[in-house]
Amino acid sequence: MTFGEKVKSARLQLFLSQEKLAKELGVSFATINRWERGLCEPNYDGQKAFHDFCEKNNVKFEE
Repeated sequence: MTFGEKVKSARLQLFLSQEKLAKELGVSFATINRWERGLCEPNYDGQKAFHDFCEKNNVKFEE
């Protein structure tokens, strides 16, 4: 599963829009959109923030 697929999966599991997820992670809507489309990936801090967000919200990914 790519990083973008994980972002989209987490967002859908939590019934969040891209805008709401962006606000939760402290990034822009456009950033979430680019991550989901695979146009870019976050740096280490962004990946850690996403990972921590998923743990806090009990988001699980299918491998």
